[in-house]
Amino acid sequence: MSLPTTHVSFPAGAVTGESPIIAVRALPDGRTAVVTGATPFHPVDHTWPDQPADFGTLTVDGAVHPVVDCLTGALGPDGTFAAGVDIPVRRGDEEWSWLVLHVLPAGALGEEAVGRTAALAVDPERRARLSAAHTGCHLLALALNAALAPRWRKDPGRSDAFGSPDFDSLAMDSSVMDTEASTDTYRIGKSLKKKGFTVDATEELPSLADALPALAAEVNDRLAGWVAADAAVRIDVPGPELTARRRWHADLPDGPAELACGGSHLHHLGELVELRTELTLSADGSELVARTTPKRA
Repeated sequence: MSLPTTHVSFPAGAVTGESPIIAVRALPDGRTAVVTGATPFHPVDHTWPDQPADFGTLTVDGAVHPVVDCLTGALGPDGTFAAGVDIPVRRGDEEWSWLVLHVLPAGALGEEAVGRTAALAVDPERRARLSAAHTGCHLLALALNAALAPRWRKDPGRSDAFGSPDFDSLAMDSSVMDTEASTDTYRIGKSLKKKGFTVDATEELPSLADALPALAAEVNDRLAGWVAADAAVRIDVPGPELTARRRWHADLPDGPAELACGGSHLHHLGELVELRTELTLSADGSELVARTTPKRA
């Protein structure tokens, strides 16, 4: 049985909706996955699981079921169904249908629910916290790129929206959000140094380790200025499908900035009263970690 790719409304900030149930599947761990035609829920991405899933409730015929997880699912042309990390193809493969799986406790609903209308409600506080962390993550990337720009001996071939060498993209090892902060881990290895990134002290610069307090102060000053400007934030959406290639856009004082992004975000930076990052460098200098904490208004 083929299924249409799920339409999602979370990019615009929706936290409620109604839609018919089009499939109910048992997951390998015994829990129940419910697929609706459309949903406000944000599922964790199986290829880049930076933003955790939305939680909430799914109500059918007056019975309220907790949505305890939300995964990306996929249905292949031969009927193969897979969820999360078990999906065997790249995100957006056009031969597959891409689904939002609302995960309920085992046995919560069965095939008899197909065709019924589900009322979908996302936990708004969790969504707001994750959105703040995700927006903070993107702002940190731009601010960190600017602060580290003087440490590049040559053009690495990739720049961000403001023309700074894109350290965030070139060095990124992992990026993870939770309801408190975002944590970005950067690998500073031989390949980054070959591209021109300077770690050791020079006549013009202290070592990266010695410069870390000043770098953190510079980044936090820039973040504070952006928050104070109450910059508008939006997600540019080419279509309603889960697989649509969405882009995060912020009208910052330095100019407009945009990045590819599949998550949820704030609508404007005035929703924050503070955004601060803490930078730490491993003892051997091979790993830089930025933990960026938003404080909501």
